[in-house]
Amino acid sequence: MASLPLELLYGLYLGVLTGFVPALIAWALGFGFKYFTGITIPGLGVVGLGVAIAGLNGGLLALADPSLTGSESQVRLTVALLVVLMVTLYAHGQGDKMGENLPRRLSFGRFAARTLSADVVELVGGRGQVRVTVVGDVADVEGYPPLPADLREKISTGEWTFPADVPVDELETRFADRLQTEFDLADVSVTLDERARATVAAAPPMSGLSKRLAAGKRAISVTALAPTGVARGDEVTVFAGGDAFDATVFGVVDGEKPVAKPSADAALADGGTDEDVPPPPETVPAAAGGECRVTLAVDRPTATRLVATDVDRLVVRSRGVRREFELINLLRRAGKRFRRLTVREGGALDGSTLGEATVRDQFSVAVLAVRHEGRWSLAPRGERRIEADDDVIAVGSATDLTAFAEAVA
Repeated sequence: MASLPLELLYGLYLGVLTGFVPALIAWALGFGFKYFTGITIPGLGVVGLGVAIAGLNGGLLALADPSLTGSESQVRLTVALLVVLMVTLYAHGQGDKMGENLPRRLSFGRFAARTLSADVVELVGGRGQVRVTVVGDVADVEGYPPLPADLREKISTGEWTFPADVPVDELETRFADRLQTEFDLADVSVTLDERARATVAAAPPMSGLSKRLAAGKRAISVTALAPTGVARGDEVTVFAGGDAFDATVFGVVDGEKPVAKPSADAALADGGTDEDVPPPPETVPAAAGGECRVTLAVDRPTATRLVATDVDRLVVRSRGVRREFELINLLRRAGKRFRRLTVREGGALDGSTLGEATVRDQFSVAVLAVRHEGRWSLAPRGERRIEADDDVIAVGSATDLTAFAEAVA
């Protein structure tokens, strides 16, 4: 038997040599389980597995094995066994720690998620897109009225474009939200296959006055003297029974008055082009002056008072002219629109600055404001970093804003 220091060196050498593979396996197990499932494997189980892999008579039981304790090499074997134990336990702890701290971008749920077929993915501007089409007849939703034939036809013949880098389940949710927003549907359900073919069931819009009323408001119809030109949306003061009440006009049943809009000649005279020519004027119900029937939106106590009291007259309150409306009008005449978006996790803006994302060059839109943790930042600079769940207000053409929303929101 060699001297004790030499036996210790032999044991350390043997432990490092035989403990490398068990340590690697222990690290992989600790990292994999923590990263994908959030579960920490008990250290004793990983250590026992690692020592067993090292081939020392079943792991920890080797310390009490007579063939080990009674052999001439018991010192070096015991040291080697302890080294394997410590290295395996340390590797497992480091793997578990790394799996906890590393940002999670993958999960077993994502591995199991359905994905689109590569045949339906189109490359547009360097980004993959997929065109969703509706197959079969659009079904009705049980408990709702049947869908009108013209609306059913629009949904059946329409096409919608989405990013191709999302699972089918998420694409179903996005498509359902798009249909519900675009056609004002009361309810909609969507089922997509791997070739982006959608089966849709939809309920018609539940239109009516109650849908447009804000929470806590009531609609009441009164007969009163109204100034000429009172129309939907005007803020008025109602005088009834010696009291005054604030209200919003929701409708007038006395005559119709065209909405004043610039004429084509005026638009061209201002230096505009044919694109600046406004559409034909629309008409909205407006009072011709005198006694008429007016529908008002008021709070509940006011509605109760007005029902029991005769209304004398209405006085329209001036809202003035606001400079920001002039700016918005100029941008709209130039074909620009505003949109508020919420940044999604993993999107083009998540974790990057506005400069790194090259928002202006890549999407042809400008970010006017960013809200992070409840605080708005106006006119953000290029070094402003955007995180998931931040809100951004962007301005650009309708097409560019749609592409920008699909990439980041």
